[in-house]
Amino acid sequence: MTSEPEGPVAVPLGTAATETTPASEVRATLLVEAEVQTPLATGLTLLPTALPVVAFLASAAMLGTAHAFETFGKMAPCNLCLKQREVYWVALTVAGLAIVAGRTPWAQKLRQPFNLLLAAIFLFGAGLAAFHAGVEWKWWPGPTSCVGGSAAVTGDLVAMLKGGAIKAPSCDKAAWVFLGLSMAGWNALASLGLAGISLLAGLRKPLQAQT
Repeated sequence: MTSEPEGPVAVPLGTAATETTPASEVRATLLVEAEVQTPLATGLTLLPTALPVVAFLASAAMLGTAHAFETFGKMAPCNLCLKQREVYWVALTVAGLAIVAGRTPWAQKLRQPFNLLLAAIFLFGAGLAAFHAGVEWKWWPGPTSCVGGSAAVTGDLVAMLKGGAIKAPSCDKAAWVFLGLSMAGWNALASLGLAGISLLAGLRKPLQAQT
């Protein structure tokens, strides 16, 4: 005669969970949750929404840096330098419009086109800056407007009124070099980075669309 055990029977820890949920599914769920909670993944998800602000601040910073070199460093911009500034002015305007559009009922539909447009603008700026850097390295000739055709700054106008000659900066001479790269070279890298971030933001879905 066998006696039945009295009281509850001890069950090994994890047995019930294993019977109801396979271990592979548990591990997969944990991996997915860990990926969602990763700061990098969260940042990439928020990037489409935050990109216009990033582009606006970056463009303003690049323009401020260029004007600081001109004002405090006494480095007059050449024709290609001014064209590179125009790219950032365009990007600044588009980013501002994107920020405003993000507060409208059409924000979801307009977000991706604005981000892709910013990517195209920054990519054009990177190409223009790389072309300027190549002119400085004498890899190819610059446009004819670079020879004596640049805009005059305030100091040049004062010198002209006093009878002095205006010194037009040449596009093929780097006025400033750091770590082997001129301002055009660094601008090419910065614009290329902004283009990559903008393209990534344009190809990703925003947080609201993924949830």
